[in-house]
Amino acid sequence: MTIILKSVTKNDLNFLYKLLESRNPNQNISHKKMPTFSQHKKFVLSKPYSKWYIIYQNSVKIGSIYLSKQNEIGMFILKKYKKSNMDFKPIQLLMNKNPRKRYLANVSIKNKKSMKFFKEHKFQLIQHTFELSKELIK
Repeated sequence: MTIILKSVTKNDLNFLYKLLESRNPNQNISHKKMPTFSQHKKFVLSKPYSKWYIIYQNSVKIGSIYLSKQNEIGMFILKKYKKSNMDFKPIQLLMNKNPRKRYLANVSIKNKKSMKFFKEHKFQLIQHTFELSKELIK
């Protein structure tokens, strides 16, 4: 099984939107609600991350991975391609292409699988983050 990373381009907009639609909203920390395609396109074209790649397995798009400007890794793989023995390969490729002194991974505390995954790969829990949004302030 060959895993490669290719930089995100305009041609990936539909795939990235499909990927976003397939995410479990209870485990998502970046979106409170699903954006419209227009909002999504504007976000992608704004180049919000230091590096952003499409993950290919044997020439098939299976997910995406990014490295934020704060060295945070974000990855999502379509459910039908998730296999525990393969999941760390894209992260290894990302780190090899983009060496840093440290990497972070923000994970929702509701996402037990991801928490376990990162712990198994030597990431250490350093914080839980709390949020107070304007609509909750009365």
